[in-house]
Amino acid sequence: MSTHQQAQAYCRISLENGGLIVYPWPSARIHLSPEQNLEYGWLAYMLGERATKRFTEHSKVFTVEGNLSSGKGKLAQQIAEKLGMKYFPEADIHYLNRITGDGTLLPEKFNGFCNLERFYNDPTCSDGHSYRLQAWLFGNRVLQYADALEHLLSTGQGVVLERSPYSDFVFLDAMFKQGYIHRRCLDHYKEIKEISISEFLPPHLVIYIDVPVPEVQKRIQDKGEPYEKKVSPSYLQHIEDAYKKTFLPEISEISEVLQYTATEAEDVEKVIEDIEYLKFDKGPWLEQDDVSFHHLRLYVQDKDGVLEPSAIPLFIPEITIGGTEFDKTYYEYRSLPGRNFRQGYNADVGDKWIWLK
Repeated sequence: MSTHQQAQAYCRISLENGGLIVYPWPSARIHLSPEQNLEYGWLAYMLGERATKRFTEHSKVFTVEGNLSSGKGKLAQQIAEKLGMKYFPEADIHYLNRITGDGTLLPEKFNGFCNLERFYNDPTCSDGHSYRLQAWLFGNRVLQYADALEHLLSTGQGVVLERSPYSDFVFLDAMFKQGYIHRRCLDHYKEIKEISISEFLPPHLVIYIDVPVPEVQKRIQDKGEPYEKKVSPSYLQHIEDAYKKTFLPEISEISEVLQYTATEAEDVEKVIEDIEYLKFDKGPWLEQDDVSFHHLRLYVQDKDGVLEPSAIPLFIPEITIGGTEFDKTYYEYRSLPGRNFRQGYNADVGDKWIWLK
């Protein structure tokens, strides 16, 4: 059982808070807001629910990109606040824990058997930890991007994310060039990435903050976690190179791109002014209508389906565990408070009136 399949199972457990279960009562099918515990479906569409009715000039997807400690989060949050958009902090290995269940951050055995501290301390670990970490993070980015698209299509409110599944490969590229992962990992990643994002629409706008590696190192030494200070400067350089030589040229064909130095990125008013001047006249968003948005909304709300492409049944040792170990971990997860059934149906965490839901 690969950790991608494990991730899929855990996502089903977390997202549905109970894995493969029989719900006490069927869920309603009309969904008008992601804040409601209702599911959007064909009935809502037939009754006149349309994504474009809620769209404004800021009903868009923006991502802010850059190397470690480049100031992505600050700028992304400022843009969201200025334009009335929703800010999505960068998805980490605990993304599922924060959006499901009781929000408790769980140990690594429930999070892909990986953690950042171990990566920085031993990036060449022989048990394949580096790729296991990157594969798990990619799955979380895919899930978060689906959440962002669902929010946009459900409410009309634009979204601003730190990084996305479209740019995630810059880390994998750096890992490979550093010798942290094998080529089989690279081949596996390329296959799952192509399938995983094929149904998505790319960002309308990508903002890249260009911070030179020496400055990145200084920022990490000044404010980073102790284990982050061990990062190799060549690893950081490979990330920068992947951004500039591959990601930005490719994404510029379908998305608007703005680039800033660290100093320029601090002037959020100028950034907003630049955004307002963009025409947004390229990319697949221009080809969409209410019918295609309807199908996309159906797709992104089904988080199990969104994650299925990342569970390609391809054996590579870095992400594969035995069935016995998987079952043990699976049922151990099911025994945690609030995770045996769907959210709102768990008496062990105080849910009430379950039989009426």
